[in-house]
Amino acid sequence: MRIKEKRLLRGPNLYAASPCLVALVDNVGIKGRGFAARLLALLPALPLEAAARLADDALLVDALEPVVMELQRMAGAPGEHGATLPVPGQPERRRVVCGYAIEQVAEEALRTAIALLDALAHEQAFDLHEALAALRETAEHHAIGTSTGAVVNAALRRGIPALRLTESANLFQLGWGSRQKRLQATITGATNSIAVGIASDKQLTKALLDQAGVPVPEGDVVTTLEAAQRIARRLGRPVAVKPLDANQGKGVTVDCTGPDAVARAFEFARKHGRRVIVEEHLRGRDYRVLVTGGRIAAASWRRPPNVTGDGRSTIRELVEIENRNPARGDGHTNILTRIPLDALADEALARQAYTLDTVLEDGANADLRGNANLSTGGTAEDVTDLLPEETRDICIRAALTIGLDVAGIDIVCEDIARPLRAQRGGIIEVNAAPGIRMHQYPSRGTPRDAGDAIVEALFGGCNGRIPVVAVTGTNGKTTTSLLIEHTVRMAGLRTGVTTTSGVYLNGQLAYEGDCTGYHSARSVLGAPDVDFAVLETARGGILKRGLAYDRCDVAVVLNVSADHLGLDGIDTIDDLAKVKAVVAKRASRAVVLNAEDTYCVQMAAELAEGVEIIYFALDAEDPVLLRHVEHGGRAVYLQDSTIVIASGLRHEALLDVREMPASLGGRARYNIANAMAAAAALTAFGFDNGEIADGLRGFVSDSKHNPLRSNLFDVDGVTVVVDYAHNCAAYAALADMARAMTPGRLVGVVAAPGDRRDADLVDIGRTCAAGFDELVIYETENRGRPAGDTATLLARGAKLGKIDSEQLQVELDVHRAIRLGLSMCRPGDVLVFGCGSSISELTEALRPTRPDLARRIEATTT
Repeated sequence: MRIKEKRLLRGPNLYAASPCLVALVDNVGIKGRGFAARLLALLPALPLEAAARLADDALLVDALEPVVMELQRMAGAPGEHGATLPVPGQPERRRVVCGYAIEQVAEEALRTAIALLDALAHEQAFDLHEALAALRETAEHHAIGTSTGAVVNAALRRGIPALRLTESANLFQLGWGSRQKRLQATITGATNSIAVGIASDKQLTKALLDQAGVPVPEGDVVTTLEAAQRIARRLGRPVAVKPLDANQGKGVTVDCTGPDAVARAFEFARKHGRRVIVEEHLRGRDYRVLVTGGRIAAASWRRPPNVTGDGRSTIRELVEIENRNPARGDGHTNILTRIPLDALADEALARQAYTLDTVLEDGANADLRGNANLSTGGTAEDVTDLLPEETRDICIRAALTIGLDVAGIDIVCEDIARPLRAQRGGIIEVNAAPGIRMHQYPSRGTPRDAGDAIVEALFGGCNGRIPVVAVTGTNGKTTTSLLIEHTVRMAGLRTGVTTTSGVYLNGQLAYEGDCTGYHSARSVLGAPDVDFAVLETARGGILKRGLAYDRCDVAVVLNVSADHLGLDGIDTIDDLAKVKAVVAKRASRAVVLNAEDTYCVQMAAELAEGVEIIYFALDAEDPVLLRHVEHGGRAVYLQDSTIVIASGLRHEALLDVREMPASLGGRARYNIANAMAAAAALTAFGFDNGEIADGLRGFVSDSKHNPLRSNLFDVDGVTVVVDYAHNCAAYAALADMARAMTPGRLVGVVAAPGDRRDADLVDIGRTCAAGFDELVIYETENRGRPAGDTATLLARGAKLGKIDSEQLQVELDVHRAIRLGLSMCRPGDVLVFGCGSSISELTEALRPTRPDLARRIEATTT
């Protein structure tokens, strides 16, 4: 098999609402040759429906998707959705779709599956055990930590979006724009860095807690053994010795009695830090109380890792048996951590007169650690309901004293159900970034949703979302997006918008270029100073990476017409409509649809339940729109020269289109349609008619604010229209607008991208011939075609149209083409420069003969 193309779709996409790996794979002529039986012997848990379709004459590629899905499952990172899709006209090529939980695992599983199937097809050995070990290692490396995952999952259950900010670290953005919060493990964006520093200094923590009236053990910090032994003598009772700034129980020794024990403990602690705490050893059990948002979220009794004898097995064997528990993993990757057999385990056993080779009596217990940290194999039992009010108050005061919004309070006492002071119990440590898996998944007792408690403290009842409108369609996306953004910004909200020309934050250009895909949308949703997002969402972005958002509030679908066909497996307008519908299906509040576009109207049947449909139409008598309004629906339509907003029986005039600069005096009907779509979207968000009208009136579609969208320039009495038009529908609309601007001649300087199909380029040429009096054809981006090939096809189409050969010129160089087009014009004529990539193409064409005019035009674009 050979992979021809591979894409990771990280958001909702053409194939599923969840992330997918999509690969275009050639079978390269290898048939199954009975490989199915060998495959099922190797992977017996393969789904029955997958096995059923693998007949003896099946293609090897037909087994690829189910094998990838099964390998991901066996690696511990299962995907949700899989499919094998035929490619029309190519019987040995498949589009393989594999849902994933971790994209690195999916990519590795794809490579592994190809190697496995190739080995089976050639009856060669394949080491599945080694391959799965590698996959599991990848899954563990990229998995979200248990504590982080608990918080993220709690956020997702509340409808709060979560974005992983790095591939390997547990750093997340919860929420969007100005409502976002940051999270790493249980450190939040609200966690005070000074407080974290205090919590890491155990002696300073103790001093502050003692000052606040919180019970803590007596002791001090030392740097020499002599000082450690002196403090132990002064305290006159067993002591605990631990590094000042270590964590997870590293370097800690408890219950030290006598100078020799203190000396051993001191040397052990010094391995983890220069400064060492020597303090009284509080006797009793080890408890952890989680405080978040000034409230008690959970409390657990932490037990050291231990095993119970059966009268036959050694302690080593008992630990090995326990470590095979599926709930135990390495580090923080699972509910529990594997029990380490190391020097600390030997030391803990020695204190009990055991070794690893001791055979424990039936029912006897042996501790493997002197501390109860889950990260070293301990277990936990929930005791939240046992906390007395006094202890609750003490824990909350401790967190506030240190300054932590999320704190793990470590308590040692005989019985957590009794007040601390009554039993000489106390707080021995306050932890920043406390692990919460002990509360989420206790070995005994009631699980507590500590992750949700943290989310509650961060967001309260807010879902962390800012309003989002997504705009898609074949033509008009950028203008519509900018119209919406401008109106929202004029209403006083901070905005972010993605467009074909760049990303704008609060009206200022942040990134330049075609920014209509996944990463650009994420940049807006990740901007902390954005209250409202407008996301132009193009076909290419959907197909290459999927959507950057799980859902939007309002989706706008402007139109669907032939463009980009033959690319990325999208061969028909029906296919293209399905791509655009991905955006419509993700709307949660309303979808704005073009009532005059059949493909848009068909999308209405695919929307989520409860989502409102708002139609717009240039034709006030459009039957779809009329029927919708008659049934109480909302719509926007054009009555003579007035935009009207209808809601059932109520019809309100919004404004005269001639008041909108973008309408070019009412002649640019495509911009009137864009304005109606924008008005419909804004209405869905609850903006009032006055705000919408003011925004539409105030938006200027010139080369500075909306470059390459019907920008007008005067060149010695000739009106030059510069536009990005590059398909039939756009050229036809542009020609209609320009025709209305002049009683004279209409000259087109036109091109089209070279990656269009031959027939599509011919159609564009025919459309231009029908719209313009004279044509100059040039070439822009050939995209793999030989020089002159695109122009030849456009000219062929033009000759099939109404234009005479004398009225058709081909000049491949864009600057010479513009000059040639201008030479055909007289004052009062209109020249349309289509498929422009930059206003500088016009200024550079003028510069040799009219440098003053070139400079004047340049000044208007900055």
